[in-house]
Amino acid sequence: MTTTNDIADKIAADHGLTKTQSKAIVEAVFAAISSAATSGAETSIQGFGKFKIKEKPEHEGRNPSTGATIKVAASRKLGFTPAKALKDALNK
Repeated sequence: MTTTNDIADKIAADHGLTKTQSKAIVEAVFAAISSAATSGAETSIQGFGKFKIKEKPEHEGRNPSTGATIKVAASRKLGFTPAKALKDALNK
């Protein structure tokens, strides 16, 4: 598993930054993606992929323990679609 600290450490080593500076950059990138998502905007990162909101309408579901039908509220989910370059790299 890779954490934000791992990503920050890699950036610091590769670009001659301090760990504090690189962690601030990583957190700023994730904050920008989160901010765009909460406002409903799509975020596209060239060569990596797109983050976009998917609307899921209200629907009926089942309570697994009782089998009773319940209404599941509408929700918004953050979806990720990898770029072709990333898909190709994963499937080598």
